[in-house]
Amino acid sequence: PATDRPYHIVIFGASGFTGQFVVEEVARTVSEGPNGTLKWAVAGRSRQKLDKVIEQAAGTLGKPELRTAVEVIVADVGEPDSLAAMCKQAVIVLNCVGPYRFWGEPVVKACVENGAHCIDICGEPQFLESIQLNYDSQAADKGVYIVGACGFDSIPADMGVLYTRDQFKGTLTALESFLTASTGPEGGSLNDGTWKSAIYGLADSGKLRSLRKKFGHKPLPVVGSKIKRRYRELCQYVVPFMGTDPSVVKRTQRFLLEEHQETPVQYGAYAGVGGVANIVKMLFAGIMFWFLVKFSFGRDLLIKYPEFFSFGFFSKDGPTRKQMEGSSFKFAFYGEGYTEGQDPSQGRPNAKIRTLVQGPEVGYVATPIAVVQAAITILNEPTALPKKGGVYTPGATFAKTRLVERLNKHGIQTISSVEVY
Repeated sequence: PATDRPYHIVIFGASGFTGQFVVEEVARTVSEGPNGTLKWAVAGRSRQKLDKVIEQAAGTLGKPELRTAVEVIVADVGEPDSLAAMCKQAVIVLNCVGPYRFWGEPVVKACVENGAHCIDICGEPQFLESIQLNYDSQAADKGVYIVGACGFDSIPADMGVLYTRDQFKGTLTALESFLTASTGPEGGSLNDGTWKSAIYGLADSGKLRSLRKKFGHKPLPVVGSKIKRRYRELCQYVVPFMGTDPSVVKRTQRFLLEEHQETPVQYGAYAGVGGVANIVKMLFAGIMFWFLVKFSFGRDLLIKYPEFFSFGFFSKDGPTRKQMEGSSFKFAFYGEGYTEGQDPSQGRPNAKIRTLVQGPEVGYVATPIAVVQAAITILNEPTALPKKGGVYTPGATFAKTRLVERLNKHGIQTISSVEVY
């Protein structure tokens, strides 16, 4: 892609709930662009709404210059010519328009055809994997990087696995992560956009299975002891994490095996749910959710009343800024493997490693930080990226970059400790 385009970054969907916070994060980090400056613009369907977002960011950040410095581009996923015009002006398009299963592909198509890299904050495995199947070779021909899941889904998990592997002196063979999200006295919630993605994702789960068969992948080889499913860890009950992290991490491990002949790491992802009362509540909600998504009337009910069916976890209004300030997350990774000089095919693993990734509120603080730093990494470290364009996971794209270091400086911090036994 041409690096002399008018804008390093164009935020598409800037007036959406998440997009407004991505705008603020870009505005905070303009000094981190190439040669100390970042040229950027916002894009979306409504000029009036985009102007309002810029005005809000100017007031929130105390940067009145944003009112005149940030350009507005009108573009609509239903108008391919407008998307093409937008993409021709950008080195990177940050796509914040979801659910991606409905609105994501036209943006990817326009980016590939017009030579712009595309980064999104998608947490929908079906969309991510269908884009890899359908656009990888075209992106490679054009030399553009299409990198999905660059928000909280799934940069902390994917980069956390790679960081842990790099800190382990030997062969890391298995890793499990345990996510705990905390809220302050004001409580917290997520905007219902994520809720809608989950509804449509579960309703279409059969399509995801048939999609994966089209790749023709062989199972990844298992090295060391095979990990077993857990139900209790760290003094609380845990459930398998239902987000996109496991599928993204697995795609990264497959890429590293096939392209660099690196030993794949087994990965298990869990979320902490606390005590028995929370287990009962989650079980009830899960059964109800699973039943309702099967029928169109049920999906309509779930979409219309997100707070009721999610016990307040999702809402149409999303969290307040005060709620966001009081929220945080922790990812605890526990891994095992073989130290240098030990044969992974002989005997049991002889070393353990623990990594902690922690940061601010997941949806509208950590996600903007992650996606903006991903974009800045592409701009500043082009020689550390994969040798050719294509559709990649965050781990495949940023394995050789300083992304983890950049995230550390912005509040998503990663530390490790190793124990040999």
